[in-house]
Amino acid sequence: MGKTWMYRLLGAGKLPHQLQEKLVAEGIVLLDEGIGGSITYQNFRAPGKASNWKRSNFTGAVVLTKVRFVGLAYTRPVINLPYDDPRLPAVQVTLPGAQTISLAFDAATFHDDWSGSIECRFDTEHAAQIQATLAGRQPA
Repeated sequence: MGKTWMYRLLGAGKLPHQLQEKLVAEGIVLLDEGIGGSITYQNFRAPGKASNWKRSNFTGAVVLTKVRFVGLAYTRPVINLPYDDPRLPAVQVTLPGAQTISLAFDAATFHDDWSGSIECRFDTEHAAQIQATLAGRQPA
């Protein structure tokens, strides 16, 4: 997968410096910046927000450390899961394409006042490695 034009021109989807320092301290195993992705909300309800179906595309990044998986939309973390998080098994990790990883979950798993389902997709050539790491709950 190539880098998005927003990354090449504007640097969108780059790991923020503060977060990068924290993740480097944890030991980065894999970093892929400037990749395309999307987040889809279905039957979603949260305070001040509601949507039967909404998809937003973004330029982002994925990071595997020795401790956690982080997925960013622009510079905002949309997934930040330590491997020992008890909620990790509630996240369905699939490969809808050879270079696409999907993480789908019930919104209430992470926020008590949210409902509906959320699916985050990242277009990365490391999709299989990320899936294997999350399935084994340890870094590759």
